[in-house]
Amino acid sequence: MKRILAALVYTALGAGAIMAPAAAQADLAAAALLREGDMKKLVFHEVPEATSTAAFELADGAGQQTLEAYHGKYILLNFWATWCAPCRKEMPQLSELQAEFGGDSFEVVTLATGRNSPEGIKKFFAEIGVDNLPRHQDPKQALASQMGIFGLPITVLIDPEGREIARLRGDANWSSDSAKAVIAAVIGAEG
Repeated sequence: MKRILAALVYTALGAGAIMAPAAAQADLAAAALLREGDMKKLVFHEVPEATSTAAFELADGAGQQTLEAYHGKYILLNFWATWCAPCRKEMPQLSELQAEFGGDSFEVVTLATGRNSPEGIKKFFAEIGVDNLPRHQDPKQALASQMGIFGLPITVLIDPEGREIARLRGDANWSSDSAKAVIAAVIGAEG
């Protein structure tokens, strides 16, 4: 009898473990259905993809870091440059998204890729009135290259396990109701 009970418990636990990822996938499928307008360019992957382990430079010369530092939370990783006109347009919208959703479970991470001087980045942020996003850099494009970033801006949604779950090429209205609904659905925030 103990063997049968143990087998039933084991089977139930196994089924729960199998259902958890399926439930997470269901949340992503629900989030995908919320895409309207610019957000239709946000492509959810059928299977999460690996990200890069390349280091990038922290703002103000504070050292280097990898995406592993964000393990445990969803991140919206935006690759941009100071010379990129669409980046100038969407950065305040990303700032608004960070103000609304940023916290223990979600963060907008901005990464200036290629030739962008720290002074130029500070000036860019000051001109557009953004003070709540990081000014990290990928000057040699190590991270961007390993993640297949060609053209700017590109924004990548990364899950708490550090895997890419969605990607948007080009700019988008990140402060739109659709963008906020998608992010809320992905991170499980209540509206």
